Amino acid sequence: MATRRVLTTGLAVLAADQISKIAVVHLMDLKTLLAIDVWPPYLNFRMAWNYGINFGLFSNSADLMRWVLVAVALAISAWVILWLHRDNQGRMAQISGGLLVGGAIGNVIDRIAYGAVADFLNMSCCGFSNPYSFNIADIAIFAGAIGLIVFTSSQKPADAPPENR
Repeated sequence: MATRRVLTTGLAVLAADQISKIAVVHLMDLKTLLAIDVWPPYLNFRMAWNYGINFGLFSNSADLMRWVLVAVALAISAWVILWLHRDNQGRMAQISGGLLVGGAIGNVIDRIAYGAVADFLNMSCCGFSNPYSFNIADIAIFAGAIGLIVFTSSQKPADAPPENR
């Protein structure tokens, strides 16, 4: 059940991420237009190709870094799935793991298909003009990582079988 919840959540995030990228980047042609004001300043689409990690860090040596980041994302995803399956963490930890894995795989697909991650969401508010773009996968990775910190423990959940408590 634990692995199923992680994978189901991950697939939902992956689908939302990739569908949003197809819709905005390709169908709305953001890759050519580069900017679409949706609800300024709160929500805008701004095309950004991220060759590194968050905020473009480590974007030098783009081709080598591309494959390093693909390998790291796949290794972390596999480790999270195995860890949550083995330790039988609770429901919220499993959902958090699925968020992280789904987001990571969404960005892996971008790196393989485009050579970079397609970022397009840009949000500003209250006099702050955000220069950065992100995507649904990035949101899921961040929320999943926070959730794993908050919702995991070294103690087994009460509903775990006696041999796994």
